[in-house]
Amino acid sequence: MEVDHAIESVIRALMCLTGILGNNWLAICSLSRQKSGLRTNEILFINLAVSNLITNYLVDLPDTVADFAGRWFLGETYCGIFRFCADLSETSSIFTTLFISAFWYQKLVGSLKRGGAPVQLDSLRLVGCLLAGSWTVATIFSIPHFFFVSVKRSNDSAEDCVDVFPTAFAMKTYETIYLTLANAFPIAGIVFASVQIVITLLQNQRRIRGHNSDKEGRKAENKSVEKKNDDTSVSTVSNPGTSSSLTTHVYTGVPASSCPNAGLSGPQTSLPDREPDHRPEAQPNPPKPNQVPSKPSPNSSTQVRAAKSVLAVAFVVLVCWLTHLLLRISNNIHTSKIVEEVASYIAASYTSIIPYIFLHGVKKLTCSCKR
Repeated sequence: MEVDHAIESVIRALMCLTGILGNNWLAICSLSRQKSGLRTNEILFINLAVSNLITNYLVDLPDTVADFAGRWFLGETYCGIFRFCADLSETSSIFTTLFISAFWYQKLVGSLKRGGAPVQLDSLRLVGCLLAGSWTVATIFSIPHFFFVSVKRSNDSAEDCVDVFPTAFAMKTYETIYLTLANAFPIAGIVFASVQIVITLLQNQRRIRGHNSDKEGRKAENKSVEKKNDDTSVSTVSNPGTSSSLTTHVYTGVPASSCPNAGLSGPQTSLPDREPDHRPEAQPNPPKPNQVPSKPSPNSSTQVRAAKSVLAVAFVVLVCWLTHLLLRISNNIHTSKIVEEVASYIAASYTSIIPYIFLHGVKKLTCSCKR
């Protein structure tokens, strides 16, 4: 085995192993441990993990073994299964990523703008219908690969599993429809949902900053009120004559004009014991108006963290699947074994990276999956 080919095989094996570990981890940690059953996000994560594991076990692993063997040795029957599973898992995976992006966008808006109100994709029935539809579309587009395949021998006597359509026109027609409906549309939907998530996060950040500035303004106003009240108290204490005479007249009940020197010449016991003054006093700290908490609730923080992980996934989708789409379009125009091999590596890198991003986003990137 040549050195370059050996390095490529080792890289492919590492990507396969990383994908198997990550997707199994995502599936196990997404299993609900609550009596209420599975929730929408858990179902979507499990479906994504299953889709990627089909690629890992039935596509990447056999392809890796064939790379080390230097030829396709699994026969023409498994060649059809290999090609069928490749498009089936890729289509299901990209549609599931679209549903996850839409779900977390709705949850983010519901948490930040509507106080955590339920969203449409909280309905398990709706999500089940969407997933069933995506698997149906993926199966329909994958069926031709099961029949129109062949094990061909190249110039260097190496056998390889390839698609063989009846005519070149039929192959180009199929590839055009498949790439448009099963790749271009989902990618556009993921980009749209990601842009909406970014806009929502920026609006929420501006709202928090505006609220913090209002809070600082209220604090400054309260401090000025407290200072004014303190100054009023100091002024009252420094000139107590008027308030003392008024208090005396109130408690003695004698007009001031008829007994001008009563407080000096009369016996000290002529005045009754003073009762506590129950008149309302000026409060140094007036009650503050109700304030909306500047910090988001724990639920909002969770939604924001998950939404940011979706943005990271969207970036990987654009890098991987958009490149994969362009390479397949290029290969449809001019068939090239190298281009097809690069597209295969890009698809394998996607399935090995995505689960770890989602695990980090939902705070499950730990050795314990306990809730």
